[in-house]
Amino acid sequence: MLTVACLLLLGMTFLTGADVLLRNLGLGGVPPSNELSEYGLYLTTILAAPGLLRRGQHIRVDIILHILPPRVAWLFEWGGDIVGMVCCIYFVWYGAIVTYASYAAGSVSIKTLVLPEWWIFAPMPVCFLMLAIEFIFRMRFLALAEQAPRADATSAS
Repeated sequence: MLTVACLLLLGMTFLTGADVLLRNLGLGGVPPSNELSEYGLYLTTILAAPGLLRRGQHIRVDIILHILPPRVAWLFEWGGDIVGMVCCIYFVWYGAIVTYASYAAGSVSIKTLVLPEWWIFAPMPVCFLMLAIEFIFRMRFLALAEQAPRADATSAS
């Protein structure tokens, strides 16, 4: 999924460059470039999230974890993982409902491109399910580790 996210980002870069070049040459640009970039950013974000969480490269505010006693910081790690998993499970449920409702209604997204709306929503429950599973793995590793903040809980400060 990280590879697909990287390829999408590369594609958006080339698309934007081509659009700007064609506009500057007076050839009108690439009409769906804004829309494709919008969908690409959405997909890049949700496709990359599970892999980044697995690697500990997700955004986190961890400075406080190093100030707190190790056991308290460990409990904060648990709290963060539980809240993260619950939120992901909610988005799996919500995403599945929205995707199905869009599919059942035959909704269509009409902008520069015309496509079934459920195509846009379908990746959301899948990616959030993978995030929820990753939080379960993180909690398992946390339970087996010493009672201190994770090793990936480091910042540049």
